[in-house]
Amino acid sequence: QVQLVESGGGLVQAGGSLRLSCAASGRTLGYAMGWFRQAPGKEREFVAAISWSGGSTYYPDSMKGRFTVSKDNAKNTVYLQMNSLKPEDTAVYYCAAGRDYSSHSPLSYLYWGQGTQVTVSS
Repeated sequence: QVQLVESGGGLVQAGGSLRLSCAASGRTLGYAMGWFRQAPGKEREFVAAISWSGGSTYYPDSMKGRFTVSKDNAKNTVYLQMNSLKPEDTAVYYCAAGRDYSSHSPLSYLYWGQGTQVTVSS
């Protein structure tokens, strides 16, 4: 079992930045970590992922340039740095653990955090 706890969400003005954290515990060995987001009425969307070692990252084209995923192995924590935020980035952001960091699909991830709300005002 893997437990995930996100933090760092909040309200920010357009153009601002936020850094989300995801603290992992339990049997995390070998699991890649992904970030997804879900806005009201929309499907869950892949944002970024990082391999278990932290040596490889993966982003969909729509997220490249503004979002950066990183990992502190000593703390077993994954971060999502979000810059130049836009109102359309407003969503609940989730971290998840899975075996394939290159997958966009939520179905590839086995464990999920409770989510953290990010609201970007215009």
